[in-house]
Order: sequence, then structure tokens, then C-alpha cells
Amino acid sequence: MKRTMKITVNGKPYEVELGEANGGEMDVTVNGKAYQVTLEEGQAPVVVPAAPVKAAAPAPAPVARPAPRPAAPAAAASGNAFNAPMPGVIMDIAVEVGQKVSVGQQLCALEAMKMKNAIRSPREGVIAAVAVSEGQRVNYGDLLFQFE
Repeated sequence: MKRTMKITVNGKPYEVELGEANGGEMDVTVNGKAYQVTLEEGQAPVVVPAAPVKAAAPAPAPVARPAPRPAAPAAAASGNAFNAPMPGVIMDIAVEVGQKVSVGQQLCALEAMKMKNAIRSPREGVIAAVAVSEGQRVNYGDLLFQFE
């Protein structure tokens, strides 16, 4: 004698048909797909262990990856803008307007996630504008400095 029941696992409905138990084995059909399952010792033939349903359950959905960061907005078409590489708080500013800077020279320190990060110049040039102040919170892509 076969028994049919409808069950829902993680919001997805399944039609399960239980066959006759032969010793410690049972035929089970889930949504039309047949499985031969082994009952755990001591299980009554009318009780179906969770394993057949789990075997028929769909694989979990892949975890969504965060969207890529948008490109930092440029304040000037000439590429003279230097924008925040991450959100945080400006801890100190090491340069001033009119100062010549070289590649790798520290422009400011930015605290992000309780870590102090040295923000360094990507190029040689002269600082035309300092767009931030100490203690200011900045977002990714905000203008920090302008080169001449």
C-alpha cells in the first residue's frame, strides 16, 4: 500500500509517495523522482527519516555578491582630482595648498574601520586645493585634493 502526502521544505512544495517497507528499505518518490532509502534502525515502517526529503530538496541559492563599487567621481576632466579611496574620517592633513608633492608622499590619514590609513599621492604635482578638513567624514569617491 502506497501513501501520498504533500510537504513543504523551505517554502517549496513536494509531493511524496511512500512505498512499502521491505526490511530496512523503502521506495520513496519525490515529485516523480524515485529513491530507494534505508530506514534507520528502530524506525517504524510508516516513519520516513528526513534524509529522503533533504536529498530531494533543491540546492541552496547562491549567495549574492555585493555590487562592484562605482567609479569615483572626478572633479575635473583633466584627472587632477584625488578622491577618497574608501569611506572614513580624515584624521590629519599632511599637505597644504601650493605645496609640491611627489609620488607616494602622504597627503592625509584616514581612519576606516578603526584603522589609520595613510593616503598617499598617486603622482607628482602641486596641491591646488584641499577639499576636506580634519575630523570630516568622507564617503568613497568624495573629493579630497585637487592638483594644479
